[in-house]
Amino acid sequence: MWTPNSPVYALYSQRWQCIFILFVAVWFPSLPAQTTTSVRPSPTPTPQSPEHLKFRLAGHPRKHNEGRIEVFYKGEWGTICDDDFSLANAHVLCRQLGFVSATGWAHSAKYGKGTGKIWLDNVQCSGSERSISVCKSRGWGSSDCTHDEDAGVICKDERLPGFVDSNIIEVLSRRVEEVRLRPVVAVASKRVPVTEGVVEVRYKDSWVQVCDNGWTPKNSRVVCGMMGFPHERKVNKNFYKLYAERQKNYFLVHSVACLGTEVHLAACPLEFNQANATETCPGGMPAAVSCVPGPDYAQNRALKKKLKRTVRLKGGARPGEGRVEVLKGTEWGTVCDDRWNLQAASVVCRELGYGSAKLALTGARMGQGIGPIHMNDVQCTGQERSLWNCRFKNITAEDCKHTEDAAVRCNVPYMGFEKTVRITGGRSRFEGRVEVLRSGANGTQNWGLICGEGWGTKEAMVVCKQLGLGYANHGLQETWYWDGSNVTNMVMSGVKCTGDELSLSQCQQHKTVSCPKTGARFAAGVICSETASDLVLNAPLVQQTVYIEDRPLHMLYCAAEEDCLSSTAANANWPYGHRRLLRFSSEIHNIGRADFRPKAGRHSWVWHACHGHYHSMDIFTHYDLLSINGTKVAEGHKASFCLEDSDCHEGVSKRYECANFGEQGITVGCWDSYRHDIDCQWIDITDVKPGNYILQVVINPNYEVSESDFTNNAMKCNCKYDGHRIWLHNCHIGDAFSEEAERKFEKYPGQLNNQIS
Repeated sequence: MWTPNSPVYALYSQRWQCIFILFVAVWFPSLPAQTTTSVRPSPTPTPQSPEHLKFRLAGHPRKHNEGRIEVFYKGEWGTICDDDFSLANAHVLCRQLGFVSATGWAHSAKYGKGTGKIWLDNVQCSGSERSISVCKSRGWGSSDCTHDEDAGVICKDERLPGFVDSNIIEVLSRRVEEVRLRPVVAVASKRVPVTEGVVEVRYKDSWVQVCDNGWTPKNSRVVCGMMGFPHERKVNKNFYKLYAERQKNYFLVHSVACLGTEVHLAACPLEFNQANATETCPGGMPAAVSCVPGPDYAQNRALKKKLKRTVRLKGGARPGEGRVEVLKGTEWGTVCDDRWNLQAASVVCRELGYGSAKLALTGARMGQGIGPIHMNDVQCTGQERSLWNCRFKNITAEDCKHTEDAAVRCNVPYMGFEKTVRITGGRSRFEGRVEVLRSGANGTQNWGLICGEGWGTKEAMVVCKQLGLGYANHGLQETWYWDGSNVTNMVMSGVKCTGDELSLSQCQQHKTVSCPKTGARFAAGVICSETASDLVLNAPLVQQTVYIEDRPLHMLYCAAEEDCLSSTAANANWPYGHRRLLRFSSEIHNIGRADFRPKAGRHSWVWHACHGHYHSMDIFTHYDLLSINGTKVAEGHKASFCLEDSDCHEGVSKRYECANFGEQGITVGCWDSYRHDIDCQWIDITDVKPGNYILQVVINPNYEVSESDFTNNAMKCNCKYDGHRIWLHNCHIGDAFSEEAERKFEKYPGQLNNQIS
């Protein structure tokens, strides 16, 4: 029998006490714990899960990897107070912004005062947390700070692997988020893009009107910009007045006062009506707007003007987005992202025939450019007709790097292209067999397949762009390995695209379907990707390293086996005699946002015993010598001897090495070097007569591997050959100069940098 003093009784008593305490803790969590309280209440963990939070850097002056830290919570952007702030907090926040770590932090609104809520105060992190939401703080929205105490962070300028969401400067939308133009004429409602109509804003589950009392062209300019149009035009108010008299209108907004430089109607001063108010536009009517479409979206494409552009976008996957490049003199260069904002981005967008800017992107979000950086600290009001009319600073070598290239994403007109194509059968929404919408003879619309014959990367690029899925990783001619339960007939064949088309319907195609191999097995397919590589050749290095070598034939057996000599070499007196070779070194840089990998898998790489390596691509580069009129006089065939990271920029690690049957490729920020003294790094010019020529090098000439920009894959040089020596001059990437300068380059017969005549 147990007694109160027995050991067994004591043991069971302790257990029941534990169970009782646990019961109380579960059912009465609000009971005070028996602990001593400090003078200042200890911060509590914030309840918000990281998936519902967004972060950004703001303020100025700043680089793309530093700024006032702002957090999006409960539909509103706000700041963090600098009380108790530490480097550990900055580490957590920088990681959430996509950087590897923090190098410092700033207090007392160093990057300017924010607006709105101060969401967090007295934040205390250890530094290892995966989100600021699990660090201790006073709780969301609880603060005794002012915006004079807004905290900032300085992040290490190195991205987390695979992090896509770079720092963005985006629109702050308040109560008005969705805006549309509703055409009121039946004919106009079927036409795309919609350029004119009644302005409506989404309210709850319906669309409501805006009162036109006091409506100005500046308001129209903002609305047109949101719709993807560069300019507004006068509207026929009498027509819309007659229309309004027959309608019952619900006005949500009764006063709008835009300056015309805003990128969203929500950024304008707005006065909202009270709930359910219908008679709040006395003597007025719903606001109507008419817009002028840019050249790419004009109804009559014959009227499209070929304008001389001084601004262009490069490296974007969708229309109206890309790295901003400007023409200074005859040479294209990039813009540094210091002080880059939506006003400057909108000037670029409108200049190119799009609407206002949706996003101003920093930190080379659309890939790094090459060549000069022409502008820094660009400051626009938003009214300028060209970026060159804005205030800016000339760049110095110390100011910026191409890791800070500015980019934009513009508002573009809605064309509905995504409704006429789809991809099915794949493992994700980014891949599948391509199906297009076709109208039947009886007016019915049905989905059909595309013949895979001749289908390639450029055609796949158009499909991925049309669906808003980014770049094309692969264009597939066979799709037998994907689900075929939804298979339909072939309705399109002979598709040939340049890659610039907005939809497949704009590409060349057979008038009558003709496909040698039918069925789903041989239907065209695509694999799309949000990012892509971008290869460019180091042009100055080619110019600096060029020379001629007379190489004995007995040293060229391996090269002959790999087709690296001209066809006349087969008739030579082997092993006697020699071949004259134009030799040079090359560095092929990957400046894109994804690694460059061979299309073929390891199982299909070809082993070449003579040189002791695998070829992962049969044709990696073309080396050609052209006459002044463009005729090919000599050529070099170059397979991928071995794609690997020969060297990388500071802070970037090598990933690819060919030794021991290793993985092949070129990492972003790295380059593959082919020295002048390796086999096949030449053009066989044995049969070439002295004269003036053009040396041309083209990387990835068959578009086997996806890239964000194929226009920079070619390099050209002026070439002078006197029968004994050779000179190169003016080596440059194909799109580095203006069209006018490029025309002069190809016509010019001689050299500028030497005395040879």
